[in-house]
Amino acid sequence: MKRPTSEAITHLRNRIHIIIEGTDTRLGKLFDIVLLIAIVTSVAVVMLDSVLYMRLQFGTIFFYAEWLFTILFTIEYLLRLFSAPNRFRYMFSFFGVVDLLSVLPSYLSLLFGGVQYLLVVRVLRILRVFRVLKLKAYMQQAGFLASALKTSQQKITVFFLSLVLLVTIFGSVLYVVEGPENGFTSIPLSIYWAVVTLTTVGYGDISPKTPLGQAIATMVMITGYSIIAVPTGIFTSELAKNMRPQLHPITCPNCGKFGHAGGANFCDRCGHDLHV
Repeated sequence: MKRPTSEAITHLRNRIHIIIEGTDTRLGKLFDIVLLIAIVTSVAVVMLDSVLYMRLQFGTIFFYAEWLFTILFTIEYLLRLFSAPNRFRYMFSFFGVVDLLSVLPSYLSLLFGGVQYLLVVRVLRILRVFRVLKLKAYMQQAGFLASALKTSQQKITVFFLSLVLLVTIFGSVLYVVEGPENGFTSIPLSIYWAVVTLTTVGYGDISPKTPLGQAIATMVMITGYSIIAVPTGIFTSELAKNMRPQLHPITCPNCGKFGHAGGANFCDRCGHDLHV
């Protein structure tokens, strides 16, 4: 039997890569559509299997269907790994990790019960629909969001560190004021109360009983309303800054307005000719 040459293997890898990663060919589009249908169906099977009366009635069907999808996704993952130009880059990329996690729980369920329900992570693979349908406009908007998050990262980090310090102080004070006899049995539990109160969630499983503790709780609630919009404001400001069109450093000779859109011939404030 003749062994395949390196050229034949390379040609096979390229063909598989075009089908799996490309969307310009008929086979590539068909592969992606079938894959998305399989992903949605497998996630639905996992979710229905978690319902008791559905599992009692269709448990055997769910079991075989789940392993069928697991085998299919395992073959797909191995094909992606085989055809990837850089295998390590694919393995540690976002989709590479998601592809692996979409099959790993089924095999782990042979050793640990209940792990198979983690297969709902397969729903993340539906993100491939952006590539399939070539929704470039949506991807551009996603790029604006990612850029805004990146540029506001330091400000939001400082805000959350300040928030951690604040809830630690409030929790410690309530632990001293209320004490174990009123349910504040430890500082971590008191910090949990401070987080729930500051974020205006208010589970009510633990609450201050003394007048001083209730006064502090009132201050925490008011503080929560004051600071809850801070990260939203930071993110919105950076998003608006990134989406704002770049202005050219041109000053209007008539009204003195600095900064105009690229290619503008007249001032957008007074209408004067910018090139006089």
